[in-house]
Amino acid sequence: MRTLEQLIEQRRVLADDQTRITNRLTDALKQYFPQPLQWFENKNTRVFCDFLCRWPTLKAVQLARRSTLQRFFSEHHVHYRDVVERRILAIQKTTPLTTDEGVVAPNALLVRALVVQLRAALEATEMFNQAIAKRAPAHPDFAIFDSFPAAGPVFAPRLLAAFGEQRERYADAAEAQKYSGIAPVTKRSGNSTWVHWRWKCPTFLRQTFVEWAAMTIPRSFWARAYYEQQRRKGNSHHAAVRALAFKWLRILYRCWHDRTPYDEAAYLRALQKRGSPLIHNLTQSSPQMA
Repeated sequence: MRTLEQLIEQRRVLADDQTRITNRLTDALKQYFPQPLQWFENKNTRVFCDFLCRWPTLKAVQLARRSTLQRFFSEHHVHYRDVVERRILAIQKTTPLTTDEGVVAPNALLVRALVVQLRAALEATEMFNQAIAKRAPAHPDFAIFDSFPAAGPVFAPRLLAAFGEQRERYADAAEAQKYSGIAPVTKRSGNSTWVHWRWKCPTFLRQTFVEWAAMTIPRSFWARAYYEQQRRKGNSHHAAVRALAFKWLRILYRCWHDRTPYDEAAYLRALQKRGSPLIHNLTQSSPQMA
């Protein structure tokens, strides 16, 4: 478990490195060659790195033959003909943002240097992905967290590491909510009451629950209904996601404590039995739930 925790946290650092590098790449490209930012939606990919490494300027890629470009995309498994043709047409017809060598030359060199760093970060992240994928499923509690919506190869191990193995660590779900920073702090003084963000908590642990909760919104009926309910109350997106994480943590704790995989249908039946207003929201947004 300690090994898994370290692997997961170090993988997150590498993911942050990727974000930092792609942000710098984006800024550099916007100075002289912004078109690839439109042609490639995902920057953390081998095809994006290889494209910029081979053609770091618009002039360079416009000198390439159509057959060369087609072969490049085919080798990178871009097999949708309309996507390839749209990119090639855009390459041929687009005009340069600037031809000033004082802008183009230094930024093109910076892009090539950043691509080297991004490629290394991607390869390192994949190494950690493989190590996590090998260790996490071997743990007896992995199936519990893998049963949750949107858990997948990234969040199932993170949720497993977040709770650990010591079930006596938390007396109840409320302790887990407070320790992780998901539960807000309520202060009262006289007739005044205010609620604020909990500052003292393990940041990575809170990130795990909040980021995963956001991923469940399109993958869980009740999570989507609860999120929409919070938004209708006037809460911001982030506040609504934190409120959803607070709800999810109670369910996570119960499944972990009882060593029981999550069952969405069973939870929906429990909500219906309690007469939860979420069921009404669900039947309105999803008629098949009625």
